[in-house]
Amino acid sequence: MSDVVLEIKGDVAVLTLKNPSKLNALTIPMIEALESHLMRIDSDSTIRCVILTGSGDKAFCCGADIAGWGHLTPAEFARHWVRNGHRVFDRLARLPQPTIAALNGHAFGGGLELASACDIRVISPRATLALPEARVGIVQGWSGTQRLLRLLPEPVIKEMALFGRRISAQRAMALGFAAELAEDALVSAMEIANTLSQMSSRATEVSKNMIHAAAGEDRGAMVEALGSAAVAASEDREEGVAAFLEKRPPTFSGT
Repeated sequence: MSDVVLEIKGDVAVLTLKNPSKLNALTIPMIEALESHLMRIDSDSTIRCVILTGSGDKAFCCGADIAGWGHLTPAEFARHWVRNGHRVFDRLARLPQPTIAALNGHAFGGGLELASACDIRVISPRATLALPEARVGIVQGWSGTQRLLRLLPEPVIKEMALFGRRISAQRAMALGFAAELAEDALVSAMEIANTLSQMSSRATEVSKNMIHAAAGEDRGAMVEALGSAAVAASEDREEGVAAFLEKRPPTFSGT
């Protein structure tokens, strides 16, 4: 898992993509490592925030490593590369903890889709955004035409995907895609993450679920999570469990 490093700094988890020779392009082992780290983070209630960044100052992530998928058959490409990537990106998007993408450099293709799966983004003034898939004869496969459409205007996405144009960090800020412009994106992301110590972790988790439900991010699961949490805190739930274990009819109070 050396290509995706997880560091725990207090109550903040920092995930760093480390494939600098290829501008942190994603490989199959990197996607697998990212999923493993996300599973650990998801189950650790002591982690208050997650920051995702890339190594070096040139690129956050310049997409998927062509050497990793170029040899796949069409069926393998669709079933494994695209679907597995979607599963991992969805896991990132649905973490209970707030997430920040620290865009230390360019975010292209799958890298831009990865940043879009985070709750907010901090961007270096040197970074640019792009959807260059058409240059190599493919299309966006990890939610570039779905989740990203909720974060950027449709004409801007068409500008990138259809005409291959790059978006500057300054324009990304103006469009609301990034929360902050910072020379050192990781430092600024850590400063934002540290403000969570003043917040209720339960309140931020529920707020995130409500926002995702409204935005259409796995709406069904978010609504059921909210409803289940409310019922789980009721006296009726305690009575129901106790009655089941004691093999008796429950007496519900409606509270």
